[in-house]
Amino acid sequence: MKFKGVIFDLDGVICFTDDLHYLAWKALADRLGIYFDRKINDRLRGVSRMESLDIVLERASRVYSAEEKIALATEKNATYVELLSKMRPSDVDDDVRRTLVELKEAGVKIAIGSSSKNARIILRQTGLEQTFDAISDGNNISRSKPDPEVFLKAADMLGLSSCDCLVVEDALSGIEAGKAGGFSTAGIGPAANFPLTDYALSTLSDLLPLVFFSH
Repeated sequence: MKFKGVIFDLDGVICFTDDLHYLAWKALADRLGIYFDRKINDRLRGVSRMESLDIVLERASRVYSAEEKIALATEKNATYVELLSKMRPSDVDDDVRRTLVELKEAGVKIAIGSSSKNARIILRQTGLEQTFDAISDGNNISRSKPDPEVFLKAADMLGLSSCDCLVVEDALSGIEAGKAGGFSTAGIGPAANFPLTDYALSTLSDLLPLVFFSH
Protein backbone atom coordinates (compact mmCIF):
# COMPACT_ATOMS: atom_id res chain seq x y z
CA MET A 1 0.00 0.00 0.00
CA LYS A 2 1.48 3.33 -1.05
CA PHE A 3 -0.33 5.56 1.48
CA LYS A 4 -1.48 4.79 5.01
CA GLY A 5 -3.72 7.85 5.17
CA VAL A 6 -5.69 10.17 2.91
CA ILE A 7 -6.53 13.73 3.93
CA PHE A 8 -9.39 15.33 2.05
CA ASP A 9 -10.30 18.95 1.63
CA LEU A 10 -14.05 19.19 2.19
CA ASP A 11 -15.63 21.76 -0.10
CA GLY A 12 -15.11 20.88 -3.75
CA VAL A 13 -13.81 17.40 -2.96
CA ILE A 14 -16.26 15.60 -0.66
CA CYS A 15 -19.20 17.90 -1.35
CA PHE A 16 -19.89 21.22 -3.02
CA THR A 17 -20.94 24.32 -1.11
CA ASP A 18 -19.36 26.87 -3.45
CA ASP A 19 -22.76 28.12 -4.55
CA LEU A 20 -23.88 28.56 -0.94
CA HIS A 21 -20.73 30.58 -0.18
CA TYR A 22 -21.39 32.67 -3.25
CA LEU A 23 -24.98 33.37 -2.26
CA ALA A 24 -23.93 34.35 1.27
CA TRP A 25 -21.14 36.68 0.10
CA LYS A 26 -23.42 38.11 -2.60
CA ALA A 27 -26.11 38.90 -0.03
CA LEU A 28 -23.57 40.77 2.09
CA ALA A 29 -22.06 42.61 -0.88
CA ASP A 30 -25.49 43.62 -2.16
CA ARG A 31 -26.44 45.00 1.25
CA LEU A 32 -23.23 47.06 1.30
CA GLY A 33 -23.67 48.21 -2.30
CA ILE A 34 -20.47 46.46 -3.43
CA TYR A 35 -20.20 44.79 -6.82
CA PHE A 36 -19.63 41.02 -6.50
CA ASP A 37 -19.88 38.28 -9.10
CA ARG A 38 -18.91 34.62 -9.57
CA LYS A 39 -15.53 35.52 -11.07
CA ILE A 40 -14.61 37.39 -7.88
CA ASN A 41 -16.05 34.50 -5.88
CA ASP A 42 -13.60 32.14 -7.60
CA ARG A 43 -10.76 34.02 -5.90
CA LEU A 44 -12.15 32.96 -2.51
CA ARG A 45 -11.60 29.23 -3.06
CA GLY A 46 -9.57 27.75 -0.22
CA VAL A 47 -9.14 31.17 1.41
CA SER A 48 -10.04 31.94 5.04
CA ARG A 49 -13.18 33.87 5.91
CA MET A 50 -11.42 37.11 6.87
CA GLU A 51 -9.13 36.99 3.84
CA SER A 52 -12.20 36.36 1.67
CA LEU A 53 -13.88 39.39 3.21
CA ASP A 54 -10.87 41.54 2.31
CA ILE A 55 -11.28 40.47 -1.32
CA VAL A 56 -15.00 41.27 -1.26
CA LEU A 57 -14.27 44.69 0.23
CA GLU A 58 -11.69 45.60 -2.45
CA ARG A 59 -14.45 47.41 -4.36
CA ALA A 60 -15.95 49.09 -1.29
CA SER A 61 -16.30 52.87 -1.32
CA ARG A 62 -14.84 53.18 2.17
CA VAL A 63 -12.42 51.49 4.55
CA TYR A 64 -13.90 49.23 7.23
CA SER A 65 -12.45 48.96 10.74
CA ALA A 66 -11.31 45.66 12.24
CA GLU A 67 -14.42 45.59 14.42
CA GLU A 68 -16.68 46.20 11.43
CA LYS A 69 -14.97 43.45 9.47
CA ILE A 70 -15.57 40.96 12.28
CA ALA A 71 -19.25 41.91 12.30
CA LEU A 72 -19.48 41.57 8.51
CA ALA A 73 -17.77 38.17 8.54
CA THR A 74 -20.16 37.04 11.27
CA GLU A 75 -23.13 38.25 9.21
CA LYS A 76 -21.93 36.37 6.14
CA ASN A 77 -21.35 33.20 8.14
CA ALA A 78 -24.83 33.36 9.68
CA THR A 79 -26.33 33.50 6.18
CA TYR A 80 -24.09 30.65 5.05
CA VAL A 81 -24.98 28.44 8.04
CA GLU A 82 -28.66 29.05 7.36
CA LEU A 83 -28.12 27.84 3.79
CA LEU A 84 -26.12 24.84 5.05
CA SER A 85 -29.12 23.70 7.08
CA LYS A 86 -30.74 22.72 3.78
CA MET A 87 -27.92 20.31 2.86
CA ARG A 88 -28.77 16.60 2.85
CA PRO A 89 -26.92 13.26 2.48
CA SER A 90 -27.94 13.31 -1.19
CA ASP A 91 -25.55 16.24 -1.66
CA VAL A 92 -22.66 13.76 -1.47
CA ASP A 93 -22.02 11.86 -4.69
CA ASP A 94 -22.25 8.04 -4.66
CA ASP A 95 -18.70 7.82 -6.04
CA VAL A 96 -17.45 9.79 -3.04
CA ARG A 97 -19.26 7.56 -0.55
CA ARG A 98 -18.04 4.35 -2.20
CA THR A 99 -14.46 5.65 -2.24
CA LEU A 100 -14.53 6.47 1.46
CA VAL A 101 -15.98 3.04 2.29
CA GLU A 102 -13.32 1.22 0.23
CA LEU A 103 -10.52 3.14 1.90
CA LYS A 104 -11.83 2.41 5.39
CA GLU A 105 -12.43 -1.27 4.63
CA ALA A 106 -8.84 -1.54 3.42
CA GLY A 107 -7.56 -0.07 6.69
CA VAL A 108 -6.55 3.30 5.26
CA LYS A 109 -7.03 6.15 7.73
CA ILE A 110 -9.01 9.09 6.38
CA ALA A 111 -9.26 12.68 7.58
CA ILE A 112 -10.71 16.04 6.68
CA GLY A 113 -8.28 18.94 6.26
CA SER A 114 -10.42 22.02 5.71
CA SER A 115 -9.99 25.71 6.46
CA SER A 116 -13.75 25.97 7.05
CA LYS A 117 -15.01 26.56 10.57
CA ASN A 118 -18.28 24.96 9.50
CA ALA A 119 -16.80 21.61 8.46
CA ARG A 120 -18.57 19.65 11.21
CA ILE A 121 -21.92 21.22 10.35
CA ILE A 122 -21.48 20.18 6.72
CA LEU A 123 -20.43 16.66 7.71
CA ARG A 124 -23.39 16.34 10.06
CA GLN A 125 -25.87 17.57 7.44
CA THR A 126 -24.52 15.14 4.85
CA GLY A 127 -24.36 12.18 7.22
CA LEU A 128 -20.56 11.92 7.18
CA GLU A 129 -19.74 13.14 10.68
CA GLN A 130 -18.76 9.66 11.93
CA THR A 131 -17.02 8.59 8.72
CA PHE A 132 -13.62 10.21 9.19
CA ASP A 133 -10.93 9.17 11.65
CA ALA A 134 -9.93 12.81 12.20
CA ILE A 135 -11.24 16.28 11.41
CA SER A 136 -8.81 19.18 11.20
CA ASP A 137 -10.60 22.41 10.34
CA GLY A 138 -10.69 26.16 10.76
CA ASN A 139 -11.40 25.80 14.48
CA ASN A 140 -8.04 24.23 15.34
CA ILE A 141 -5.65 26.18 13.12
CA SER A 142 -4.19 29.67 13.24
CA ARG A 143 -2.95 29.81 9.64
CA SER A 144 -5.00 29.11 6.52
CA LYS A 145 -3.87 27.37 3.33
CA PRO A 146 -1.42 27.66 1.59
CA ASP A 147 0.14 27.18 5.04
CA PRO A 148 0.29 23.41 5.66
CA GLU A 149 -0.88 23.62 9.29
CA VAL A 150 -4.34 22.11 8.71
CA PHE A 151 -2.88 19.07 6.93
CA LEU A 152 -0.01 18.60 9.38
CA LYS A 153 -2.48 18.60 12.26
CA ALA A 154 -4.70 16.11 10.43
CA ALA A 155 -1.74 13.77 9.88
CA ASP A 156 -0.79 14.13 13.55
CA MET A 157 -4.36 13.23 14.56
CA LEU A 158 -4.08 10.12 12.42
CA GLY A 159 -0.74 9.26 13.99
CA LEU A 160 0.98 9.40 10.61
CA SER A 161 3.80 11.39 9.04
CA SER A 162 3.23 13.56 5.97
CA CYS A 163 5.14 11.15 3.75
CA ASP A 164 2.59 8.44 4.56
CA CYS A 165 -0.41 10.57 3.56
CA LEU A 166 -2.02 11.72 0.33
CA VAL A 167 -3.71 15.13 0.31
CA VAL A 168 -6.72 15.49 -2.01
CA GLU A 169 -7.56 19.05 -3.04
CA ASP A 170 -9.48 21.08 -5.61
CA ALA A 171 -7.78 24.45 -4.97
CA LEU A 172 -4.28 25.69 -5.77
CA SER A 173 -3.84 27.00 -2.22
CA GLY A 174 -4.59 23.50 -0.93
CA ILE A 175 -2.13 21.84 -3.31
CA GLU A 176 0.50 24.39 -2.26
CA ALA A 177 -0.27 23.64 1.39
CA GLY A 178 0.10 19.93 0.81
CA LYS A 179 3.44 20.29 -0.94
CA ALA A 180 4.69 22.71 1.73
CA GLY A 181 3.89 20.10 4.37
CA GLY A 182 5.75 17.34 2.57
CA PHE A 183 2.65 15.49 1.38
CA SER A 184 1.96 13.87 -1.98
CA THR A 185 -1.00 15.63 -3.60
CA ALA A 186 -3.92 14.59 -5.75
CA GLY A 187 -5.91 17.28 -7.55
CA ILE A 188 -9.53 17.08 -8.62
CA GLY A 189 -11.52 19.68 -10.55
CA PRO A 190 -9.41 22.82 -11.15
CA ALA A 191 -6.48 21.40 -9.15
CA ALA A 192 -6.08 18.44 -11.52
CA ASN A 193 -4.25 20.73 -13.94
CA PHE A 194 -1.93 22.49 -11.49
CA PRO A 195 1.81 21.92 -12.12
CA LEU A 196 2.37 21.19 -8.41
CA THR A 197 -0.23 18.42 -8.38
CA ASP A 198 1.33 14.94 -8.24
CA TYR A 199 -1.75 13.02 -9.39
CA ALA A 200 -4.72 14.21 -11.46
CA LEU A 201 -8.15 12.79 -10.61
CA SER A 202 -11.25 12.85 -12.81
CA THR A 203 -13.40 11.35 -10.04
CA LEU A 204 -12.57 10.68 -6.41
CA SER A 205 -12.42 6.91 -6.95
CA ASP A 206 -9.43 7.48 -9.26
CA LEU A 207 -7.32 7.81 -6.11
CA LEU A 208 -7.90 4.17 -5.08
CA PRO A 209 -5.18 2.70 -7.37
CA LEU A 210 -2.81 5.43 -6.15
CA VAL A 211 -3.36 4.45 -2.53
CA PHE A 212 -3.37 0.70 -2.93
CA PHE A 213 -0.57 0.22 -5.45
CA SER A 214 2.91 1.70 -5.51
CA HIS A 215 4.14 3.22 -8.77
